[in-house]
Amino acid sequence: MLDFITIKEVKDNIGNWCKEMRNAENLSQQRLADELGLSRFTIVKLENGENPTLKTVLKVLQYFDEMKAFNQFVLKKIDNLKDNQSMY
Repeated sequence: MLDFITIKEVKDNIGNWCKEMRNAENLSQQRLADELGLSRFTIVKLENGENPTLKTVLKVLQYFDEMKAFNQFVLKKIDNLKDNQSMY
């Protein structure tokens, strides 16, 4: 059985993660926006799962010190692909 997840679900999850991280740091949307050089509207859209840009997501990852973990995830996926290709 396929484990199917929609793009909307992922965008919503990213938005929820951002909101939870922001709340854990006791930051308002405006304060986070100011820290990232973004508008409050951009943070609202991100938290509502409304088409965040990659740049916005990366800024949030970096601000909450999650960039390294995300990069390691990507590198592991690349290594797995290379390992699978080298088997043939």
